[in-house]
Amino acid sequence: MRIRVLEVLATLRRAGAEQVAVSLACGLDRARFETAVVSLYDPFSGGLEAALDEGGVPVWHLGKRRGLDARMWGKLAQAVCRFRPDVLHTHSYVMRYVLPAHFRKVVHTVHNLAEREVDGIGRAIHRMAFRAGAAPVAISAAVARSFTRLYGREPAGVIPNAVDVGRGFRPEARAVWRSRHGFVPGDFLVVSVARLEEQKNPLHLIRAFAEGLREAPAAHLLMAGEGALLEPARQLASQAGIAPRVHFLGLCEDVAELLSACDLFTLGSDWEGAPMAILEAMAARLPVVATAVGGVGDLVEDAVTGILAPARDASALGRAMAELALDSERRRRMGAAAARRATRFDLADMIDAYAQLFERRERRAEQ
Repeated sequence: MRIRVLEVLATLRRAGAEQVAVSLACGLDRARFETAVVSLYDPFSGGLEAALDEGGVPVWHLGKRRGLDARMWGKLAQAVCRFRPDVLHTHSYVMRYVLPAHFRKVVHTVHNLAEREVDGIGRAIHRMAFRAGAAPVAISAAVARSFTRLYGREPAGVIPNAVDVGRGFRPEARAVWRSRHGFVPGDFLVVSVARLEEQKNPLHLIRAFAEGLREAPAAHLLMAGEGALLEPARQLASQAGIAPRVHFLGLCEDVAELLSACDLFTLGSDWEGAPMAILEAMAARLPVVATAVGGVGDLVEDAVTGILAPARDASALGRAMAELALDSERRRRMGAAAARRATRFDLADMIDAYAQLFERRERRAEQ
């Protein structure tokens, strides 16, 4: 008899936690598992619903309103009753809408540093859930350490995020993507794929680019993502005198092609769990310049696959960009090393690790 796994998320927007859930829902062995997905919010433009539809995975959207929505307890309980899952796999803050009677079925993935994952009410609910038998999973060693600091216990396991390494590099896309978007072969393209929100600190990234590559007219900063800091970021680029070379691409569905067209990946976050965007960049053979926060150091080998800079140090981040912009051979070596390291975070391994965890949970429930 197959194990029924219900993935429960806030949204199906294109982001790290959502990619993990969708990869599991579509990738778990159909002979051993049956999967479905619940999104608290209704669909957003450009979301991951198409991948689930292609994979034949049922999806229920619960129509959540912003803020605390008491209707979600009943609606999620109805979805649970309809699907009758053996495992409830929760992400982000959604466990506050899981009824306590279902806590023993929960596997909860902590996608960010534990102290940053949820608010005070969420942490209290998580403590109660973990005491009742919910199994926490960390996505990196740094996240596991933060979880232990906050909750006084170790997670049930550490399962790193992963990507489909074989689909990460599209060399044929380089010239095509550049031509389509108005860039010439000689342009030096620095790319960041990240939400334009406080955590990712896009303003810091623009300052770093301005400090490091202001005098490099062929250098361009490509920022793929949406968020509340879009207009402040536009204004800062204008004030810094680099607006023509900072390009806001919005939500991108052709990430593999975008990365394959670029020369360097960068991320200026203030805190992180283990960003999926870095894994995608490494799989695309890009060296990475990023802030050394959270689990970033679990992914990027400093001076081997990229360069790490202290958080909120725009000068250091900008210098790292400039160093690699001037040294194509070093970029090539780092990009090759990044691609090799990315194979340690292959999607099949992540799916297998979760499959084993779900099976252990089911065996325990039967005892």
